[in-house]
Amino acid sequence: MPEKSTPEALSQRIHARLLARSQGPAWNTISVHLLSHQPLETNLLVPAVAEPLVVWIVSGSARIEERDIGGEWMSVEVSAGDFYLTQSETPYELRWETSGGEALCVMHLYLGLPIYQRAVAEVLGAEGAERFRLADVSGARDEAISGLMGMILKELTEAAEPSEMAVQGIAQALAVHLVRHYGRRDGAAPARRGALPAFKLQRVVRMMEAGLDRAFNLENLAAEAELSPFHFSRVFKQSTGSSPSDYFIQLKMAEARRLLRETDASIIQIALDLGYSSPSHFAQVFRRQVGVSPRDYRG
Repeated sequence: MPEKSTPEALSQRIHARLLARSQGPAWNTISVHLLSHQPLETNLLVPAVAEPLVVWIVSGSARIEERDIGGEWMSVEVSAGDFYLTQSETPYELRWETSGGEALCVMHLYLGLPIYQRAVAEVLGAEGAERFRLADVSGARDEAISGLMGMILKELTEAAEPSEMAVQGIAQALAVHLVRHYGRRDGAAPARRGALPAFKLQRVVRMMEAGLDRAFNLENLAAEAELSPFHFSRVFKQSTGSSPSDYFIQLKMAEARRLLRETDASIIQIALDLGYSSPSHFAQVFRRQVGVSPRDYRG
């Protein structure tokens, strides 16, 4: 049952369908999403989260470009079996264009901090763990990672009842492999991570998406993340590069663009559906965010 994906807390909605996601006790140390992307993404802001992230190309091929915010774009050609690894302290930008006609399907796996930290301690010991962090990897190929991610994919999509023993065993093997082969010890202690855990970020964004027709409510979002409003606002911005209220507006405008592009709903109706009682206010916000009026955007 294809459904529109929940962004991994992105600054605007990913053009993708969420094909499957991990749910239930079998997945208590990792968070997994399977996504089918549209052929073109022109600019996507990827949040910093507390956990290491592995992105594995399941099918398709594409030219993917990434950069630090405001930096120079770096590109790599990827195809099924390639992977990305990031433990980014800050948000970064991403864009891509597919090639070859096959849909670009990817799996995102967030490795929970407890299992990751146990792997670091086991492989390196307490002293070695102090100055260790994972390297950033873009579009590489590793048959061991492909084998482990493939087993995770089967548990996610084929098992009627995913096995907790199997999932946890695969996750442990993946954590140890990443620490052994993709670590760096550069002599400097890793920066303190203030980002939200991925599962909390996802919960908050789902709440935002479910309430696009309602007024922004910081207290409710902070309660969903189990944080005070002040602390929530700070770590949310560290993760996404935007304040919660700005991010909420970005989600509204992403949905407005989708409705203008994919439906025949009137601009007045779209404004009302997104909680704007005044079409002129909606048009003002849209122009500020997108650069053109809703009418011009629809063409």
